[in-house]
Amino acid sequence: MYGISRTTVRNVITKLVQEEVLFRIPGKGTYVAEPKIVAQSLSYAGIREQLEKMGYEVSTRVLSITKETLDKKTFSKFSGIKSPVFFVVRRLRYLKKTPLSVHTSYIPAELCPDLGRHDIATEQMCTILSQDYGLHRAKTIETLESVPATAHEADLLNIAPGQPLLLLQDVIQNEDGLTFEYSKVAFRGEKIKITLEF
Repeated sequence: MYGISRTTVRNVITKLVQEEVLFRIPGKGTYVAEPKIVAQSLSYAGIREQLEKMGYEVSTRVLSITKETLDKKTFSKFSGIKSPVFFVVRRLRYLKKTPLSVHTSYIPAELCPDLGRHDIATEQMCTILSQDYGLHRAKTIETLESVPATAHEADLLNIAPGQPLLLLQDVIQNEDGLTFEYSKVAFRGEKIKITLEF
């Protein structure tokens, strides 16, 4: 129909995949990719706040708020905290009704004994911690890595297990060096880019 060879078409499609205009799903086909959202590090502003400023329709579903005794590895991320009893808040963030990210926050119960009374679906965690408990962010230790989606994450995000996720972890401290939050956010890797500015 177009008078071009299959090799030329394959080469062009491969180039468009490399440029992220198209994406491939093995065994299914090649599809047009939506443009990635470009967000800043969460140490500047929460993802919900950033997306709303960009004009996106964002919603949150609280999966659970539980009081748990942390394992040694997770508890070791906290300085200045005596008790290993924490609130663990798990949320699912939607962008235009499509799952975008899974958020897990660990908050020391000794600092926020009544955290469960807050409406965490509509209020931002950083606002709650700052306004209600006087916990102000002074330092953030942030790591960013690619990880495969677990079966549970894949189910929540409506993707295949093993699909790449962008995992952003923040250890947040106040001006006295007290760690008052550790958070993990697993983003769908094909939906977002994180800009880090130094």
